[in-house]
Amino acid sequence: MSEVARVEAAQTTREAVGIFQDENKMLEAIDDLETHGFNRYHISVLASKKTVEAKLGRIYKRVEELADNPNVPRDSVHTPEYIGHIEGSLFSYPIYIAATAATTIVVASGGTLLSAITAAIAAGMSGGLIGGLLAYLVGKHHSDYLQEQIERGGLLLWISVSDEQHERIAISVLNKYSAQDIHIHNIPVAN
Repeated sequence: MSEVARVEAAQTTREAVGIFQDENKMLEAIDDLETHGFNRYHISVLASKKTVEAKLGRIYKRVEELADNPNVPRDSVHTPEYIGHIEGSLFSYPIYIAATAATTIVVASGGTLLSAITAAIAAGMSGGLIGGLLAYLVGKHHSDYLQEQIERGGLLLWISVSDEQHERIAISVLNKYSAQDIHIHNIPVAN
C-alpha cells in the first residue's frame, strides 16, 4: 500500500448504508446486527428533517441524496421500547411530583390525613394530565419523524464496519430485511 493510500485509509472509516421502507424491518435488522457483534454505537439513523436542513443550510427532497454525505447529522436508533420508557417517565413523574408536593404542603400546614390524601389525588390527576400530554407529544414527534423520512424515500441506516467480514455481515443483514440502495462507502473520520 502506498503512503498516500495509507494516509487516506487512516483518515476515513467505512460504513454500510441501507434505506428501509418499514420501521419494523429496520428494527429487526438492527437486532440481527447486534446478534452478529455490532454495538448500538456502530449504528445510526438520519436526524430529523429540521436538524438536517439547519446543518446543511438547504432543503432536501430525498434521503438518497444524503446517504453518502458525511456532513449529514445523525441520531442514535430509538426503539419503540425506548420511546415507551420516555413516555412512561413523562407520564408518571408529574403525577409523583404533584402528589408529593400537595401532600407535603397539606401536612406541613397542619392539615388532616383526609385532606392530605384528597390533595394528593387531585394534584396527581393534574400531574397525570400534564404527563399524558407530554407523553403524547413525544410519541407524536417520533411518529412524525418516521413519516417524514418515509415520505422522502425511507429510513436511512448507517452501520460502521471495521473490516471486510463486518462489511459482508452488514450487507447480508441489510439484504435479509429488504433494505434498498445497499452499499459500502468511505467517510472522513470525525476529529
